[in-house]
Amino acid sequence: EDWDKGDNGILDLSRAYRLRRGAGWLIPPGVLHAPGSLCTYEPQWGSDVFGMFQSLVEGREVPWSLLVKDVPKDKHRDLDFIIEQLDWEKNVDTHFKEHNYLEPITDQSGQGWTDRWIVYGKVDGQQLFSSKELTIEPGAKCTLKDPGASGWITVQGRGRMGKLNLQTPAMIRFGEETEDEVFITHEAAQRGVTVENTGSEPLVGLRYFGPDVHAKLPSVGDYRKG
Repeated sequence: EDWDKGDNGILDLSRAYRLRRGAGWLIPPGVLHAPGSLCTYEPQWGSDVFGMFQSLVEGREVPWSLLVKDVPKDKHRDLDFIIEQLDWEKNVDTHFKEHNYLEPITDQSGQGWTDRWIVYGKVDGQQLFSSKELTIEPGAKCTLKDPGASGWITVQGRGRMGKLNLQTPAMIRFGEETEDEVFITHEAAQRGVTVENTGSEPLVGLRYFGPDVHAKLPSVGDYRKG
């Protein structure tokens, strides 16, 4: 109701957590959250729709259109409809960090390499997506075997995956294809793909999986067991 009067004061009701590099959050739909000041990796389920519930950010006005961009036109001024998009119980959860905070969990490791869970847990009881981070030291290699297909993105270093070159781009020229992204098919994942670091720094790749790929997936909070 006070959107056009300046700051609607939503930050006065908000709790903030300092971002930690390597850690993350599993955020269910309908939960208000703000982008952090670090570059983040965000696997998502369905689509990236959003509503901006904060009317003033760093002194800059946020237009009403960013609140209702994914709302039916006939509901653009229906405040009850807009608020009902939120999952109220999850937004006021007094144990929010305990129920949503993630830290890496080592799944497998070998000579010169480590494979960690970085996105895990279920959303409303469903395994919708998950992610792993593979780190390989210079000169080392490993064979990855997963139960299902995944998308891979190289975020540091250079190397090879089978016959494919891997390289994190420092500069991308117009029209130039990069060598940082790979799709690993279901068949290849189960057969195993060999990843080798041919560079002088760690090779780091993130791979993300779709629904119900893993029979055993860590739960939110399992990092505390280590």
